[in-house]
Amino acid sequence: MIGSTLRSATEADAEALLRIYAPYVRETAITFEYEVPSPEEFRRRIREIGEKYPYFCLEWEGEIVGYAYAAPFRSRKAYQWIAETSVYLAPAGQKRGWGKLLCRALEDACRTMGLVSLYACITVPREGEEPFVTRDSADFHAHLGYREIARFPGSGSKFGRWYDTVIMEKKLNERGPGMPEPVWYPQLQK
Repeated sequence: MIGSTLRSATEADAEALLRIYAPYVRETAITFEYEVPSPEEFRRRIREIGEKYPYFCLEWEGEIVGYAYAAPFRSRKAYQWIAETSVYLAPAGQKRGWGKLLCRALEDACRTMGLVSLYACITVPREGEEPFVTRDSADFHAHLGYREIARFPGSGSKFGRWYDTVIMEKKLNERGPGMPEPVWYPQLQK
């Protein structure tokens, strides 16, 4: 998109990304994290995720307006062909197609790595309750071709309320016997 720059995030971006993430922690149930992480903790997360997976940020006119990354879905080696995704946008970045741009870049990178599926773990409101979360993220992912494959009723509590969690899947590559191990993202950049 004209005026925007998509690039890999670095530890130097931690404070800017944290400014985007902090309101989600303090004001929503989109994340079940209760406390805003420190800049040091956020730098550690960027560094550790970036050792294997893509971690992108999007700049608009020199300011970071969103970020997305893939991370291990589970730690055991048998799960190495799948990943969990996250995407966060600053208020100025919403409803402009930037979330889609970030997610498509993430999908392309993960497909090239040889991953077979991406999973989004999304908080959704329970029937009739939407005070700290809406269905926007689930609807957004459905628009991108993810489909709901699991629901965990009342699986998380924040702000004194219980929320359901859904797992949505997007298939990237065909599964098959004897699949080669994924090529980790930093190796693709060489």
